[in-house]
Amino acid sequence: MLGLMQDRPLALPHVFHRAEQLFGHKQIVTATADGVQTTTIADWAVRVRRLATALDRLGISSDGRVGTFCWNTAAHLELYMAAPCTGRVLHTLNIRLFPEQLTYIANHAEDEIVFVDRSLLPLLWPHQDKMETVKHFVVIEDGADAEIPDDPRVLDYDRLLAESEPFAGRFHVEDENSAAAMCYTSGTTGNPKGVVYSHRSTVLHSLISLTADAAGLSERDVVMPIVPMFHANAWGLPYGCLLAGSTIVFPGPNMTPKAILELLAAHKVTVTGGVPTIWMGALPLLGDYDLSHLRTLLCGGSAAPKSLSEAYREKLGIPLLHAWGMTETSPIATMSTPRSHHDELTEDQRANSRARQGQSVPLVELRLVDPDTGEEMPWDDEHTGEIHAAGPWIAKEYYRGEGGGAQYTEDGWLRTGDVAAADRYGYLRLVDRTKDLVKSGGEWISSVELENEIMAHPKIAEAAVIAIPHERWVERPLACVVLKPGETLTAEEVIEFLTPRVAKWWLPDAVEFIDEVPKTSVGKFSKKTLRDKFAGYTSS
Repeated sequence: MLGLMQDRPLALPHVFHRAEQLFGHKQIVTATADGVQTTTIADWAVRVRRLATALDRLGISSDGRVGTFCWNTAAHLELYMAAPCTGRVLHTLNIRLFPEQLTYIANHAEDEIVFVDRSLLPLLWPHQDKMETVKHFVVIEDGADAEIPDDPRVLDYDRLLAESEPFAGRFHVEDENSAAAMCYTSGTTGNPKGVVYSHRSTVLHSLISLTADAAGLSERDVVMPIVPMFHANAWGLPYGCLLAGSTIVFPGPNMTPKAILELLAAHKVTVTGGVPTIWMGALPLLGDYDLSHLRTLLCGGSAAPKSLSEAYREKLGIPLLHAWGMTETSPIATMSTPRSHHDELTEDQRANSRARQGQSVPLVELRLVDPDTGEEMPWDDEHTGEIHAAGPWIAKEYYRGEGGGAQYTEDGWLRTGDVAAADRYGYLRLVDRTKDLVKSGGEWISSVELENEIMAHPKIAEAAVIAIPHERWVERPLACVVLKPGETLTAEEVIEFLTPRVAKWWLPDAVEFIDEVPKTSVGKFSKKTLRDKFAGYTSS
């Protein structure tokens, strides 16, 4: 027996039409080099409709890949909807990739057109001749003075929209499983791999961002996505905001801590999200701004130190809200919102819980598996294992079958490469990446947990731990430490600080002071870079 419900596709045209019809009066704010620009969703929607017909006029194929090389802006949000609502595929290009990776991705995805912010032209244009399938480059004016090339393939975004009539009627996507967007992984080894999001997966993921035990987005919220729109769809926040009717504030190209805090204060932002390095940089300036309207500070991308989260709680009254996921999980898989069983904990125990990555959100299933034996680990907070994930917005394979399926189990779960433990409530405690664990004397040392303890030192700004070869123990930890400006510290003082905080055999064999921890294209610590830097460094 079948249910007697309407069979309507879960597709992004619904998100667009809902925003256009119900929330046309709400604002979208973008910070630019020329100052803050404000529009309404109603005016923004007209531009989306013009862009839809512009893509037709330019001959972009019915399922063509539409590349973007842009900051977080209202114009980028126009592309977020116009491409998938016309059946095409939004392809966000990471502006921080090496040129070889950038051209590889554009060619691998077969981008037919690339929209680029004028301020980013100097990064893109020198490599345009290697982008084999791109027919048009559309420049979005953002107040920068970068020279625009004299090339017939280069078009002006505003002129393109002005010359295009708005699409009339309702957008429609027949198959909810058709591709809506794609993003390539930011892996540090091998070529990036394409993750293709469907309309169905994107709508379901967006709905979760409105639930109380996730971000809880609502019409009353003012949301500023700091996490880049070029990476994992800015954690789905742009789509979630349109679905909820939230006011949206985009930071544009100025990502300095001062600029971010000024926007948060000036626009009375209630929800924002970024990687730990963003919150580390902003911490010393918090006292200069009125941030009393903030209710949620999302933090993801990598495990943040407990000391950082608690510093925000002390200064603002709210801690960082940890989330966990990856490009392949769309990306939200867990959220560490407080649960009722935390009410009986001591304040210190609550702080430890707040530093966890949290419970899986509805519709996402997780398990912990021993990567060596394949045995599923119990949720007892003692046993660790690689996180496997399954659900309707979890990738089942990579674009064009890249990777040979090695990251997927025979029963269809995603091997994430992240190692964690979970308590009996399923609250995850991220331990490390499988490739970043230090295996010393047959036992695992978590580089993440060791880093967090090091960064609890009041004189230390950042720390990264990598494995170095050891004659007897195979591997031992090396701590790479960045001091706060004006501070001095010795290796012996670092070890002395750590001694009561970690097991004796976890103590680093050496401490190296560096100017900064290298970062990946999405702001995570690049341990591969550090391993290359300290190649040949041994401990005995």
